[in-house]
Amino acid sequence: MANEYNFYGWQTADVAPTAGALGANKDLAAKIKNPRDLYDALSKIWSADTCAPRMRGDWTPDNKTLGQCSITAFLAQDIFGGKVYGILRDGGNYHCYNVIDDCVFDLTSEQFGDEKLVYQNNPEQFRDVHFAKEEKRLRYESLKARLLRFLSEE
Repeated sequence: MANEYNFYGWQTADVAPTAGALGANKDLAAKIKNPRDLYDALSKIWSADTCAPRMRGDWTPDNKTLGQCSITAFLAQDIFGGKVYGILRDGGNYHCYNVIDDCVFDLTSEQFGDEKLVYQNNPEQFRDVHFAKEEKRLRYESLKARLLRFLSEE
């Protein structure tokens, strides 16, 4: 029986990792075949430490995707290629998601519950802008290292 997912675009998230995904890590290639597999792995390693600091007080294992969007979207980009786009939110922050050819998916959309996000006509997001914030770059590096460690231990 297949897992049931709630993230946006899960039904059509069938893109494969790029040839050089995370340095062509053999554990990654064997265990992450599509974004659903990545979601499964990240679900076990997302934590309050990888959550955006301004949201950490609200992070719980039941809302594990809260505050994880940009670091997750750029990690997914490392693995699957494509582009990262952002939905402008109140307060001026962007909620990030992935687009690869015609495939649109948002591994962290569950944090918004029943709110309907608009995944069209949003600006592309760039890691040099996001990672200009050192804390965000460090959270991304931590999540990436945790993923590689998790995949090698699994």
